[in-house]
Amino acid sequence: MAIQLFHADTDEQIAATFAVMQQLRPHLQRSEYGAQIRSLMASDGLRLLALADGEVVRAVAAYRVMNMLYCGRALFIDDLVSDEHARSLGYGAQLIARLRDEAQTLGCSEVQLISRVTREQAHRFYFREGFGIECFHFRSKLA
Repeated sequence: MAIQLFHADTDEQIAATFAVMQQLRPHLQRSEYGAQIRSLMASDGLRLLALADGEVVRAVAAYRVMNMLYCGRALFIDDLVSDEHARSLGYGAQLIARLRDEAQTLGCSEVQLISRVTREQAHRFYFREGFGIECFHFRSKLA
């Protein structure tokens, strides 16, 4: 089977990423997913990068480019997930490599992401991919 990396831009392509994205974000509902992604694309410049092995999406990353005072232009990965049935096959590493290339093309100085403290397997992957822990991310939920 052929590996294909592509930006999910059409409604069909966006829908094809749902099953994998829901593994990371189980609260998502299929009936609302396309509209949520389209809304984030319009308001925040969100992009979806998908990796398909043959006809099946096996990994997906949601990301955006942000300009920040402390680091300038950065590619920020909101979500990155490989299909739980196809982990350790290099799909995540291929997404990261493509995102790094894209960040350079877009004039970004770095690639950033946030990962919950409980996701130890993901942390091992990020360390292997050259990411380091630089700060704490504080959060205060509002009612």
